[in-house]
Formats: sequence, structure tokens, C-alpha cells
Amino acid sequence: MTALIALIRKDLILYLRDKRALMLHLLMPVVLAAFFGSLFGGSGGGDNTSKLDLGLVLQDQSAQSQKIAAGLKADSTLNIIELSQQEAQASVRSGKLPVAVVIPAGFGEAASAALFSGRNKPELPLYYDPSQSTMLAMVKGILTQHVMQVTSSSVMGAQGGQTTDKYLAALPEPAKRSAEEAQLGDFLTSLKKFQDQRAATTTPAAGKTEAAAGGGMSVPYTTHDEGLSSGPKYNGYAHSFAGMGVQFILFMGINLGISILLEQRLGIWSRLLAAPVSLSTIIMSRAAAGAIIATGLMCAMFACGVLIFKVQITSIVGFVGMAVCFGLMTAAFGLLIAAFGKTPEAARGIATFATLILVMLGGAWVPSFVFPQWMQTATLIVPTRWAVDGLDAVTWRGLGLDGALPAMGVQLAFAVVFGALAVWKFLKDQRR
Repeated sequence: MTALIALIRKDLILYLRDKRALMLHLLMPVVLAAFFGSLFGGSGGGDNTSKLDLGLVLQDQSAQSQKIAAGLKADSTLNIIELSQQEAQASVRSGKLPVAVVIPAGFGEAASAALFSGRNKPELPLYYDPSQSTMLAMVKGILTQHVMQVTSSSVMGAQGGQTTDKYLAALPEPAKRSAEEAQLGDFLTSLKKFQDQRAATTTPAAGKTEAAAGGGMSVPYTTHDEGLSSGPKYNGYAHSFAGMGVQFILFMGINLGISILLEQRLGIWSRLLAAPVSLSTIIMSRAAAGAIIATGLMCAMFACGVLIFKVQITSIVGFVGMAVCFGLMTAAFGLLIAAFGKTPEAARGIATFATLILVMLGGAWVPSFVFPQWMQTATLIVPTRWAVDGLDAVTWRGLGLDGALPAMGVQLAFAVVFGALAVWKFLKDQRR
């Protein structure tokens, strides 16, 4: 036991003396977690909804198009940037704008004429960055709302009598109308009577009020957005600290394995085995030291998250349990690299690649709930997926120890498997 404690103490002292490793394993994940956390919604306080930049090319000076432009500018989800057509194309092409819309000359009048006829519909050119197709869908939905509201107001309001007259004039004589045309004619006739009555009874002041109110068709509902979780308000930094912590602690596990291979190359293990120290003692000391370092790193990272970025840990026991279990899995992962790695150089490349795949599939970079359903199911065999989900459970999801227990069990299971394989390989090589 004295030899085991001495070896663990030696590894901890050597690690703490390596300032470069400390900076890589502690400072870098904090910086990256802060960056990704800001992208995922920040601390959840205040209005974190970023506006969508939309380029607007207004070529039509009609009253309808002016109202559409005014509605887009007043939309709380948009940041309108007025440009010429050439400037809009250049900005989208260079990636400075995700989407730009052109309201061409004559659009307002043509849209009003096509509202009921369905013929000669005007086009709204949309330029978009191919990497921002999601933004394109959002802009189309917002445009539909504003165009429909303004167009229906111009056609069906008190000032739309001339447009209604054009619709009626375009229809065939009553005797020659189809059933559909007859129904449209009856509707337009009733609409014309309503418009004439409104025009006759509306005072100038009331007309101004109606124009200011906008009128027209609009979306017949509003939404009340409420984010739900079992714990505190969603904090994007919590997930980012979980993801970046898992990633960089696994990199520390790679360094653990590489350092063992270097010690074997330099003959340090041979000298230790020549002394009254068994192979099992050496392996246990490296695993224990690695687990202590990994657990300490995870706690230090989340301490920064709590103090600086308002991350809330709703179950201290659950969090510590997750940190310890993931630390054990990381240590076993490092031993596995050392056991099956032939040389430090070859092992580093393969282990780094494997770690990046584990991190990517585990949802450390992008939350796993945005994966396709088949991938969400497939990644359940990846230990990093359980590690990130377990840390999420005891932070912003607020699920407590019960929510973390499955993830802790999976981490321990992988630690046993990795550790058993590593010990088997070390013992097999010693017999040679």
C-alpha cells in the first residue's frame, strides 16, 4: 500500500508541474465552453433571442410595398438592412448575410390583383446562403405573414374598392359564369357593398386611424413560449461545460496512455518491476492518479461555470458521482491506449481520432437531441453520450441523483471493460 500511495503521489506531482498540460486541460475547455455556451443561449437571463439579419431591396414604391417593408422593420425577430440588389447579392454571396429579399417594382399592385384570381402571381426574389437553408424557411414564413396582412388590407379594406371593381370586371357575364365564378362574384359584390358603406361613413380622422392600425388578414393566434425543465432555467453554458469537459478530460486520458508508453520505452517500468513493486500496483497507481486528476479537472471546470457563468448544480452528490465515474472511465481509457498502443506516436494519432469521434457522437459539440432519430438511438452505445447527458441531468435539467444514476452506471461499466482489457493485455505482454 505504501508503494501504491507513493506512485500515485508521484504522478500527481508530475502532472501539476506540467503547466502546459494544466492550461490545455483546464483553461482551454473553459474558454471553448464559454464560446459554445453563448451560441446555445447563454445563461438564460434577459432576452437572449438574437435577431435574424435580413437584407431588403425595396424597388417598389407603392403604398402596399412600403407597408410590407415597414412591417418587416418593425418585426422583433428581424434586423433589416436596406441594400441595392447588387449589394444584397454580394453580401449573401460572401456570407455576410444569410438571406436577402427583393420587393420588385409593381409587386404591391400585382399581389393585390392575384389575391383572388390566383393568376399572374408576382415573384419575390430571395437570395440565401446555401449553408443557411433553415434561415430561408424562417424568412419565408415571416414574409407570408406581412405580405398577406398588407395585401388583404389593400383589397378588402374600405380603400380597396377599385381593386374589387377590377376583379368584378374580369369575371364573365353572370349568365356565363361557372359555379365557382358565380360564388366569387357574389362574394365580391358583397365586399363592394361593404367597402362603399365604409368609404361613405368613414371620416378622414377615422381613415387615418384605420390606416395606422394596418387592418387586413393576420395570423389568428399568438404564442406563449415557455421553456420547461425539471430544474433551473435553461443555461446554455451548462451543456457546453459538460461537452468541453468531457472532450478535454478524454485528451488527458490520451496523455496518460502515451506517458505509460514513453515510460516503457525509457525502461522505467522495467526498473519498477525489478524493485519490490508488482505490475498490478503500477497499473492501479496510474489508474488511481488518472481518475483523481480527471475528477479534479471536472470539478474545477464546473466551479468556473458556477462562479462566472451562473451554471447551477442541482445535485451535488449526483455531480460528484458523475465526475468520479467519468474520471474512472477516462483512466481506464488511458490504460487501454497504453496496453494496445505499440508506440507513443502511433497510439497518439489513433487515440486522438477515436476521441474526436466519441466526442462528436456523444453530443459534446452539438446537443444529441438535434441528431436524427436513428443516430440518437445508435449513440446510446457511446460512453461520452451518457457522460454528457448525466452532467446535463444534474445541472440545467435538475433531475437530481436519480437522473444521473443510469449515466454513472454506464461510465462504471465502460471503466470495468476498458480496465479489464488493459490488465489482460499488460499481463499477456509480461509473460512473453
